[in-house]
Amino acid sequence: MSEVGMGWFDSLWGEEGRKLIKRKDSDAGEAGRALEELRASLYNELRTSEGAKRQQQRYCPPVVALTFNFMVAVGIIMANKLVMGKVGFNFPIFLTFIHYITAWILLAFFKALSLLPVSPPTKTTPFSSLFALGAVMAFASGLANTSLKYNSSCSVGFYQMAKIAVTPTIVFAEFILFRKTISFKKVLALVVVSAGVAVATVTDIEFNLFGAVVAIVWIIPSAINKILWSTLQQQGNWTALGLMWKTTPVTVFFLGALMPWIDPPGVLSFKWNVNNSSAVLISALLGFLLQWSGALALGATCATTHVVLGQFKTCVILLGGYLIFNSDPGIVSIGGAVVAISGMSLYTTFTLQQSQENTKQPLLPSTKPKSTTEQDTTTDSNINTTTIVV
Repeated sequence: MSEVGMGWFDSLWGEEGRKLIKRKDSDAGEAGRALEELRASLYNELRTSEGAKRQQQRYCPPVVALTFNFMVAVGIIMANKLVMGKVGFNFPIFLTFIHYITAWILLAFFKALSLLPVSPPTKTTPFSSLFALGAVMAFASGLANTSLKYNSSCSVGFYQMAKIAVTPTIVFAEFILFRKTISFKKVLALVVVSAGVAVATVTDIEFNLFGAVVAIVWIIPSAINKILWSTLQQQGNWTALGLMWKTTPVTVFFLGALMPWIDPPGVLSFKWNVNNSSAVLISALLGFLLQWSGALALGATCATTHVVLGQFKTCVILLGGYLIFNSDPGIVSIGGAVVAISGMSLYTTFTLQQSQENTKQPLLPSTKPKSTTEQDTTTDSNINTTTIVV
């Protein structure tokens, strides 16, 4: 500001006005520096696997992850019915293959833009674990879509029974592998859920041999898939996208190997016009979101909770069709759905109670006084070892 201008300013506002302007300039500079420091710290946070995992836990807590997965699951059911029904794309393994190829392309795009979270060091997770996860993912997803295809000839009730069998399979497998147990109250709640879903959805047990074999074989990889996704994220510093980036190539390889054995011939003669291609592309994009949301839910909760969410989805679709679209599943099916949702409410209540008990456990009294440093170390140790049981 020129001397004339400064003289005019002093005559109008005086010395206090000049101090105010300087203070405002100083505040703006401090705010800018604080913003730059925040951006730098956030960037550095995402450049480490530990920081990326903390950000995932912060912005995607259990409620958000489960809600996201539920909404996407309902959407992809509608999309796959359109693709495999109206469009007539009756190649379930190839459809799953397209889903994962699309996911791989999107993940590579995120990687090129440096938006993909950093993976933990290779030595922290054996390659055999990542390879096993990618393989069981191929069988779990591919056989699930194959089972859905044969719903017209294989009893829907039998397929639902296979889905119900995933719950005890997960409980048994986690006990064998990790000696993980659940409370008796939660076991009763899961029994109520399974019984309610069975009554709501199992209308008959007629099935053809191939459809039955596919449904039964699907149970074990589905359970192992959920356990591995949950365990690797909770015991390591893996994020959902980071784990998807490492395992998707293995999944694509096994899906390619499954196609000649399970898919019917004629995939090359499919009419790839604009409408059909658009429907398949929408299904593929929802498939990516389903895998991502499912991984987030498994990382935020556990395998059993994710299975209960799937049963909740089944009951909501059944009751929604009755209330909104005037479908008539029958009073027995409606009653079964209500019983199942009641069991899910009990399971959720017991889980929250157990979580609160674990987080509120008092520290053991010490007979020896500790220094401030020792007290801080003990507190941090208890915080790090406290886990939410779901």
